[in-house]
Amino acid sequence: MIERAWMIVSGVLLVSAAGFLWWNNLSAAFVTAALGACAWFLSYRAELRKKIKEYDASDDARSEEIDHK
Repeated sequence: MIERAWMIVSGVLLVSAAGFLWWNNLSAAFVTAALGACAWFLSYRAELRKKIKEYDASDDARSEEIDHK
């Protein structure tokens, strides 16, 4: 869920950066686009953390199954 929130924030920031670019405010467009890129990387990081946590949980379950045999 958190990765989706970061993706939405990223999209909003990139659209607003395009608006600043349209209004010829290059400094604000750059800063907003940079923040949008950071939000996208945070979305990617949250997704990877979720996958790693799921993998660790399945690995623990397999480890317990082997121990009980």
